[in-house]
Amino acid sequence: MTAQRIGMVVAAGRGERFARDLPKAFATLGDEPLLVHSARAMAQACDRTVVVCAHGWTAPAERLLVAAGIDAQVCEGGVTRTDSVASGLSSCGACEPDDLVGVHDAARPLATPALIAAVFAAVDEGADAAAPGLPVVDTVKLVDEAASVVRTVDRRGLWTVQTPQVFRWPVLSRAYETVRGCVTDDLALVEQAGAKVRLVMGDPANIKVTYPWDLELAEALMRR
Repeated sequence: MTAQRIGMVVAAGRGERFARDLPKAFATLGDEPLLVHSARAMAQACDRTVVVCAHGWTAPAERLLVAAGIDAQVCEGGVTRTDSVASGLSSCGACEPDDLVGVHDAARPLATPALIAAVFAAVDEGADAAAPGLPVVDTVKLVDEAASVVRTVDRRGLWTVQTPQVFRWPVLSRAYETVRGCVTDDLALVEQAGAKVRLVMGDPANIKVTYPWDLELAEALMRR
């Protein structure tokens, strides 16, 4: 049986920093919500797609995805991101050991199918997990609780990490069987288990929409 590529779009966050009355994933970029942009890119690069939504928002998400012509399964997430990814994994059902799963934040609506495919390819080539990233170009300072500088950090070898993060199915599922607490980065879970993790060159346009003004930047990048 041919290995499947499963795409999971995590759209369950309430987006407190986004300061809107609806979940951030439902904010509009261009003519469509963020989750539609992200789900479309994942669906184009994957064999099947799962979208994880906040409580009470699965039906609206299903309607939006159907209207956009995107074939995706929708499930409800949890209180934390960790809970939501675990829920998405459960919704994937029975998977084969060779299957790959890509976990993508709905808040990164400008990830391209080509970038997603490159991350999957890195796992195909032998990594246990992979993600896009960018080398840090700014000077980095370590500060204390009073924001006083402790020291300047050598930025050589430092990268910021984007999504999607792609995993061999058994690697991620085993990690979530033993996870404790909340994590913001799924790679950290498998790193603790000794998995072989690789970064590929990301895309500066693959920004994460965190604040309302990030939508303006995303609009400009999308027009480009």
